[in-house]
Amino acid sequence: MEGLTGKAVIVTGGGGVIGRAICRRFAREGARIGVFDIDDAAAAETVEAIRGEGAEGSAVNVDITDHDAVTAAVAAFEAELGPTEVLVNNAGWDRFMNFIDTEPELWDKILGINLRGPMNMTHVVVRGMAERGRGRVVTIASDAGRVGSSGEAVYSACKGGMIALSKTVARELAATGVTLNVVCPGPTDTPILRAFTGEGERGQKVYDALKRAIPMKRLGEPEDIAGMTVFLASDEAGFITGQVISVSGGLTMHG
Repeated sequence: MEGLTGKAVIVTGGGGVIGRAICRRFAREGARIGVFDIDDAAAAETVEAIRGEGAEGSAVNVDITDHDAVTAAVAAFEAELGPTEVLVNNAGWDRFMNFIDTEPELWDKILGINLRGPMNMTHVVVRGMAERGRGRVVTIASDAGRVGSSGEAVYSACKGGMIALSKTVARELAATGVTLNVVCPGPTDTPILRAFTGEGERGQKVYDALKRAIPMKRLGEPEDIAGMTVFLASDEAGFITGQVISVSGGLTMHG
């Protein structure tokens, strides 16, 4: 990919499975990466992987649901590695339950991590991008935010909200040189999916049924998400903004 060498990149949730794949992919392009995560140990493992790719990385402990904490964390990152040129809103969390069985306390946690958190990050980072006249924001949402997903009502609402927010801010900043795009993974082989399918024989049947439902007959891998993310952050995607791209093996063919 063109235009990523030496760029300062923030990846939230960089200690997770998809986040780590994204960080490693940026590292192979020569970027300098801030691994924003609330889990210090996981972030440190990702930084080690980044350095193993021959790139520069640093771990930043931050609760993205706290706007003040985000402001301080971004300032510290930029003091070390320079102005943020790419933001990847990747951090996410969910608990699978039918909506009528949930309680507002659970809503607050899901909303905080999946909606308020990326809103905070975007709000803090894009101001500097707009002032400098360049920048890329890529948000990892979900096909749940486009078509819904049983057991994920509040999560789906958050992801749909981030799709709408990204499109709106993309319109507002289109003339400034800042782009915002969204990647929507389909079923991807992660611990969250394994938690959804469950353990034992029943879980394996659900897991296998998901694979059969995907036209390409396999689940997504974290690297599938990483490739599209890095493309949208590169110079090769300079004329793309406000777009939502499903990475789902053909499960979601959204016009």
